Amino acid sequence: DRNRIAIQGDLLGAAAMGVRNVLCLTGDGVQAGDQPEAKPVFDLDSTTLLRTARLLRDQGRFLSGRKLEQRPRFFLGAAANPFAPPYDFRAVQLAKKVEAGAQFVQTQYCFDIPRLQQFLSQTGDLGLHGKVCILVGVGPLRSAKAAEWMRTHVPGVHIPDEIIRRLAGLPSDRQRDAGRDLCIEIIQQVRELPGVCGVHVMAYRQEELVAEIIEAAGLLPRSTQAGLFNPDGPEENAN
Repeated sequence: DRNRIAIQGDLLGAAAMGVRNVLCLTGDGVQAGDQPEAKPVFDLDSTTLLRTARLLRDQGRFLSGRKLEQRPRFFLGAAANPFAPPYDFRAVQLAKKVEAGAQFVQTQYCFDIPRLQQFLSQTGDLGLHGKVCILVGVGPLRSAKAAEWMRTHVPGVHIPDEIIRRLAGLPSDRQRDAGRDLCIEIIQQVRELPGVCGVHVMAYRQEELVAEIIEAAGLLPRSTQAGLFNPDGPEENAN
């Protein structure tokens, strides 16, 4: 939790280290951490952070107006959660982030394909497809118990009852493999949906499964969509 001076310094420091992809998030409040007595700053949220990073990149200047000697080359991202209410607001919220500078977006875990389809229909109606690269968040569930815990304790995660019943109906020693297979099924479904550019595989404490899931889902070799986005920014896109 930093003010705008510190965040601009962090962005330029990252750029100096060769970092180009930047995911802009509001983040959790300090009360959620191990030092809840800390004084919150909350100077910028995700949208104003996107605007700040875009200003550094496109105009080569700080929020104060002071010019940079060299512009950073950022490819800017944001988060979206199609699976939490108010549902109709989520596409509008994403449109605001795209207007602020988001070039890619990562969604929360997807276990509800119909809800994702509704979100993609709304983003398509707003003309966002082709303006932002939508990466759908996916991940393997370790067990029915783990799925129930995520649904109850992780904000914004929606896991339908039928998925938990599917895992719970199996012996405990088979649930992990079933969770992996479910993740692969979801990838194969979402990759065919209009507006989806890719997936973001999140395997908390099961990181060893990521490569296996990517290969089993048929995502290798990786395809490219040349010409969709140029991370160097609008001036280079125009050339």
